[in-house]
Amino acid sequence: MTRLFDVFEGIRLKGILIILFGTLLFGFGIIHFNLQNGLAHGGFTGITLLFYYLFAIEPSLSNLLLNIPLFIIGYKLLGRVMLIYSIIGTIALSASLRLFELYPVTQLPLQDDMILVSIFAGVFTGAGLGLIFRAGGTTGGADILARLANKYTGMSLGRFMFTFDAFVISVSLIHLNTTMAMYTLVTVFVTSRVIDFIIEGASAAKSTMIISDKTEEISDEVIKRMSRGSTVLTGRGSFTRDNRDIMYCVVNRNELVQLKSIIDEIDPYAFVSINDVKEVSGEGFTFDQSQRHMTPAQ
Repeated sequence: MTRLFDVFEGIRLKGILIILFGTLLFGFGIIHFNLQNGLAHGGFTGITLLFYYLFAIEPSLSNLLLNIPLFIIGYKLLGRVMLIYSIIGTIALSASLRLFELYPVTQLPLQDDMILVSIFAGVFTGAGLGLIFRAGGTTGGADILARLANKYTGMSLGRFMFTFDAFVISVSLIHLNTTMAMYTLVTVFVTSRVIDFIIEGASAAKSTMIISDKTEEISDEVIKRMSRGSTVLTGRGSFTRDNRDIMYCVVNRNELVQLKSIIDEIDPYAFVSINDVKEVSGEGFTFDQSQRHMTPAQ
């Protein structure tokens, strides 16, 4: 019994629920937009759709048959927690596909507007995969192949995924015409952008580098008005050779205007550099408000 608990150590119910919801979104998108309108897809999902178009094999079945041997081959590369989440994701995806195969929510007559089909297919599949990835799982397939390729050939994960998607879509030309293949590329592009937004966008922020003679005053006002901390670094100007304080501060997007207002109010001549931050964690971002204890230094 103790060993059984050890196997599932680190597995969280919240993560499982997110994966299950993600597979429902993904399955809905594949069945109601890709399959109903004759679109292909990248990755192993694209192979399952191709099998359906050519041999009438249900995607829910071919998804399981294709992934089982890959889990056997690549289980050591995933790690225990990710392996369990991925197995859950793969089984749940097949169940979601089967659910929507048997009980379609709606028939959407969108064949005359394939741009709309392509976009919504990408939104649903991207949102589903993004939630699955964010929870620490995968849907198996190309992700495992990418890790194997990275280990034994040194090919990057992103390069392999792009190459594999391009290969699957190219093979899908057996069934698709060129126009449908181009719509499929639109779907794959939207999918990738939505995945990035789900994984990174929710935690996106702005980092600022502020060089000013009044760094301490700016820092105090940022703490007072925004409850945001900062780090003051010491640098030296290459032209003047003077030592200067450099204030580094990370804020949410919606706080950037307030930060710039504070800077302009205290030192309108300050040099300010602003950059995108794809992910941020820690006090003020991933802690609850009640856990924040930012106060000015005494």
